[in-house]
Amino acid sequence: MTTKKPSRHHPAPFGRALFELFSSMRFAISLLTVLSIASVIGTVLKQNEPYVNYRFEFGDFWFRIFEPLGLFDVYHASWFLLLLAFLMLSTALCIWRHVPGMLRDIRGWREKAGRNSLRLMAHHAETDGEADRDAVLAHLTQSGFRFRAREHDGVWQVAAKRGAWQKLGYLFAHAAIVVICVGGLLDGNLPLKLMELAGYKTPETRDMPQGQVPAQSRLSDGNLSFRGNVTVPERAAADVIFLNAGNGYFVQELPFAIRLKAFHVDYYSTGQPKRFASDIDILDRRTGKLRQSGTIEVNKPMTVDGVAIYQASFGDGGSPLSFARWDLGNGSATPLEARSQASSALTIAGRPYKLETGDLRVFNIENMGKPPADSTQSAVSVNRFEQALSQAASVKGEHNLRNLGPSVQFKLRDATGQAVEYLNYLAPQQFDDHLYLVTGMRREVAQPFAFIRMPLDSEGKVDTFMRVRRTLLDPQQHPAIAKATADAAFRDGAFSATSQAQFAEVARSVLAQFGNGGFPALERFLDGKVPADQRQTVAQTYLKILQGAAVEAFAQAQRQAGLAPLPMNEANYRFLMDSLVATSNLFDYGPAVYLQPTGFTQVQASGFQLTRSPGKTVVYIGSILLVLGIFCMFYIREERLWVRLEAGRTLVAMTSNRRNADLDHAFAAHRAALLPNSAHSAAPPQPAQRGAQPHQPEHGESA
Repeated sequence: MTTKKPSRHHPAPFGRALFELFSSMRFAISLLTVLSIASVIGTVLKQNEPYVNYRFEFGDFWFRIFEPLGLFDVYHASWFLLLLAFLMLSTALCIWRHVPGMLRDIRGWREKAGRNSLRLMAHHAETDGEADRDAVLAHLTQSGFRFRAREHDGVWQVAAKRGAWQKLGYLFAHAAIVVICVGGLLDGNLPLKLMELAGYKTPETRDMPQGQVPAQSRLSDGNLSFRGNVTVPERAAADVIFLNAGNGYFVQELPFAIRLKAFHVDYYSTGQPKRFASDIDILDRRTGKLRQSGTIEVNKPMTVDGVAIYQASFGDGGSPLSFARWDLGNGSATPLEARSQASSALTIAGRPYKLETGDLRVFNIENMGKPPADSTQSAVSVNRFEQALSQAASVKGEHNLRNLGPSVQFKLRDATGQAVEYLNYLAPQQFDDHLYLVTGMRREVAQPFAFIRMPLDSEGKVDTFMRVRRTLLDPQQHPAIAKATADAAFRDGAFSATSQAQFAEVARSVLAQFGNGGFPALERFLDGKVPADQRQTVAQTYLKILQGAAVEAFAQAQRQAGLAPLPMNEANYRFLMDSLVATSNLFDYGPAVYLQPTGFTQVQASGFQLTRSPGKTVVYIGSILLVLGIFCMFYIREERLWVRLEAGRTLVAMTSNRRNADLDHAFAAHRAALLPNSAHSAAPPQPAQRGAQPHQPEHGESA
């Protein structure tokens, strides 16, 4: 019974057509191409970050395009896992379809190949006379061939082969793809994806203690695979980790608890971390008994119950902090105690605020060579007054890595929820051989910090600056300062053409404008009262008056504090000019308080990444199979050789899976060894199209 071949008029059944599609090479190559492109995206684009990070980096437009495509977690995206499943199915069907024929070919000898079939091979030779059978078999054995001889109707023919296992390379390579896909599906957390699709599990989006996270956002310790992070302070323990899930997270329970005994960190001379390690205890989750202890370092994980624990990061673990709370309204200071990574209530100028402290950073390595113009000098835009004083706040432009010492980052949030974020350094910073306290401020997370430098006195304290600032901004002291400024100006003869009373009034007006908003207030006053062509000249005059007033305010502040006035040398004059810039910048500082860090007790924390990846071993096995397959396909050559003795003639034919010069040399050697009179009727290899192989039937043809 003959089966009709499917045609356009008699299409194949749907099942058969589907089988042909899934097992075709074109379908598998298409899947591999898409998966390769997706893998490139997953390698280049940092994966599994909180969505707010991607929105900040790419903007709303691209975020709305990338997010539905799952590009932020490519290897766990539903479409990626579906492609893996189809590739696994396609390759498995291909194996099932072709391997039986491969195995038959490996086991087959083709000892019944006919004379005409052998003569059609590109490499064959024939001569009169029959070769010695024992010599033929000895040569084949010596050459490493396995062979099978057959004698029928006066024809003696031996079929030999070596390297037949080369075809196993195709099997190994295809099996490797299947095994690797299985490993990828195992580590792709497919059960969680299915539960999310069915609505049994949903990510938690609220910020709450992990113990209050509901069951639909928690995963049991029997979860097939996971990769999450947890931060553990010293002498504390954790039995859950957190898995990022787009806009939310899952709480993954662990089969044990991790207790951080101590954290160790070593630094290079530049302050960069050189080595950090964690001494941990593994506790039984239910009884709390110690199971094992060990030390984890970078690239030296610990594996417990199939869960690998990696050293991922380190940071602050909730350190006690001490501040000097400076009231910018009256210049007084009071002590304040707080804790990092916590919040507390605070009242500033009669208004309620919440102090939200972030991390304590003990080391801050910065390049102090080329700071931005708006990050080290001022928190507001530079105007013509600050340009005139820029010499007092300049920094040399050279490459200079420096450890700025401990810093504390915190927010002050008002009753409406609006917050101003600060970054304050504990240690004084040196610029151009002068010491400053540095504080950074920003009103939006996307903005960089704008830094203000408050000059320190000869004792390294900020008290003198605070006294000068309070005196400069006190309207009740402006008349006395203005009068002293006028007296000094007329005494020096600098303003001989102006009456002393008028000069004192101008000085008082300049102090009043400066006290209403610093240099920007003076700028606005000039823009509104002085013609444009005269503003630069008037600004220079006002600046000289303000500098003279600062000198008198400095002396008056010293007398009010019961201290002797300081000589106006170069260092003290620089101190006063820096004080003017800092006083002006503090008008845009937010709430009228400066929290000066004064001390801390460091509590360190270690960040761990925990993974359960059962597919890892499977992928390793697949990789080994892939290497074996490539080795077999590229480094093993299959050769088949036939010797036919018939009617006083000897015919030698040879074929291989690869046609190259090596095959020509091998055939020439066998021909010379096997033909009894190789110099007479030896036929050279016939020209054939490269890669083309003649038909080689399994059953012999009659001669």
